[in-house]
Amino acid sequence: MEHEPTRLQRELLPRVIDYIRHRGIRPGVRLTELELAHHLQVSRTPVRAVLEQLAEEGVLDARPRRGFVLRSIPEPEAAPGAPPNEVEQFCLRVARDKMNNRLPQEISESDLMRRYNVTRPFLLRVLMQLAEVALVERKPGNGWAFLPSLEDASARQESYDFRLLIEPAAILAPGFALDALWLGETRRQHEAFLAAPWKETASIALFEMNAAFHEGLAAASGNRYILLAVRQQNRLRRFSNYDWVYGFERVQISCREHLEILDRLELGEREVGAALLRRHLEQARSLSRQFGE
Repeated sequence: MEHEPTRLQRELLPRVIDYIRHRGIRPGVRLTELELAHHLQVSRTPVRAVLEQLAEEGVLDARPRRGFVLRSIPEPEAAPGAPPNEVEQFCLRVARDKMNNRLPQEISESDLMRRYNVTRPFLLRVLMQLAEVALVERKPGNGWAFLPSLEDASARQESYDFRLLIEPAAILAPGFALDALWLGETRRQHEAFLAAPWKETASIALFEMNAAFHEGLAAASGNRYILLAVRQQNRLRRFSNYDWVYGFERVQISCREHLEILDRLELGEREVGAALLRRHLEQARSLSRQFGE
């Protein structure tokens, strides 16, 4: 970039990175200025500047007449001046408080700053990250509102029942076809999780990886309505799943089950893959009941 980034561009950069990661965008997929500008509620000019910066850093490829194409999944940006994982820790704290009804449905930034004793810039960084994954939204005028989530056991069980109806069926859809780039990146992420030591703040990345796995299978069905339904379920599940309570052993089991499903699908064994996905969801539902989640 010829000029120093503006303040708005610096603020937008981590939000664009969060958008890429949390939406499960795969290498080879095109990013459009218009879609990002609409999502971030800004004009296209600062968005274009951020995309150009990411192209210079090797995250995106700038292609004539095609715009910007994702080259590699970017690492998450830390909050300016914050220790690593501080934003993730705060997100976990907010998720716990919301799930335990310690936060109202609507709240002001001033109330949140007093409650958690944080600065406004840091709070805004957190709220923007939560907004990127559709957990909160800014109210017209002032304040923030939490979006609907699965806050009671019966709703979570109904969610699993619904997913059992549509997600295995997605694999058996006539137009089902896995994207090779998505497949490779998904394998890499799961293998990295199996190899890395477990830490509390990894629960956010775990859920996002899990959500991207299920959305990726839904996208492979070629049916836009199945994909929309799975995305909606993931949005509803985020708060109740950000605070992982099942231990690292269950992380390992879940990752291996995902990899086994991918192995079968790569071999063209869709019936087996659908059956494994059904078993995976049934076990998760049983675990949810066991822990009262």
